[in-house]
Amino acid sequence: MNAFMRWGFAVVAVVGLAIDAYTHFHLAHEFDFNTTGSVNEGVLFRIEGAAAVVVAVLVLVRQNVLTAALTVLLAGGGAALLVLYRYVDVGKIGPIPNMYEPIWFQEKVVSLIGELVAVVAGLALLAISLSARRRSPQAVPV
Repeated sequence: MNAFMRWGFAVVAVVGLAIDAYTHFHLAHEFDFNTTGSVNEGVLFRIEGAAAVVVAVLVLVRQNVLTAALTVLLAGGGAALLVLYRYVDVGKIGPIPNMYEPIWFQEKVVSLIGELVAVVAGLALLAISLSARRRSPQAVPV
């Protein structure tokens, strides 16, 4: 049952990360113009998309504490930044451009839903992985 649950949550996390990656790659070209910093917003979108792909592959290869934590950090961070830049005009931070965008549109909502799905599935994977760690007998050093 534990392996079935682990794989189920892994698939859900991968779907959420895939949605996150797709929306970021799809929207990146529309934000290439925002160059108020040394890095434009389109590049940041492509980095987020690539990171989501890498983490999704890692989750498929191995479901453990590290991959679950990476899922939660990446998707949770993306969701937090999306909501932050929707409601707060943070301004330019070092090389990061001002990404304030006070509107909701369909792909932004879809991206947020994908990220939140990945966070919830990642937290479930994290709980399962930590529980399995506690139950496994510790190796005795020889």
